[in-house]
Amino acid sequence: MKFDIIHQESYSRGQLLLRAFFGWLYICIPHMFCLIFIGMASGILQFITFWIILFTGKFPVDFFNFQVKVLRWQTRVNASILNLMDPYPEFGLESMQEGITLDIPYQDDISRSDVLIRGLFGVLYVGIPHIFCLIFRGIASDILIFISFWAVLFTGKYPSSWHKFNVGTLRWGIRVNAYLAYLTHEYPPFSGK
Repeated sequence: MKFDIIHQESYSRGQLLLRAFFGWLYICIPHMFCLIFIGMASGILQFITFWIILFTGKFPVDFFNFQVKVLRWQTRVNASILNLMDPYPEFGLESMQEGITLDIPYQDDISRSDVLIRGLFGVLYVGIPHIFCLIFRGIASDILIFISFWAVLFTGKYPSSWHKFNVGTLRWGIRVNAYLAYLTHEYPPFSGK
């Protein structure tokens, strides 16, 4: 999996303030309204995919592409809300956002036993340990997001090390989601790198 959000040279103070005060209204509500229904479709496809993989050993290419597009859309919204990028997040499954890269290569051969174990016990051996670590990483990211808000407001610059850390937190969460959704087959590392 390849994921990155480019660090901008400078950030717009006006957009920062607009997102801080009205982001819930003009970003969260319209995007989340759409993503709720798309998320339901994604969940249904994930359930169907589990059975298809068990019987055929293949992840349907169209299902795979749909799931990756959903992750990309969610990532665009998160990048904007977390002030990692200035531009308004693009709507739609077919949209791409300049500065955000999320590529997950399709794999032909999938271990049925691995998918079965992930489907039955993934929450135990993947979800719980990663969520436990991500809670603390998320707290650190929230602190940096808060402090970086003020840094951008006063200087117009997002400290690059903080940006890298926050992108890493997002990357870690995406890896866990992709693994549990059978999109990747390598156990996610306990790292944002």
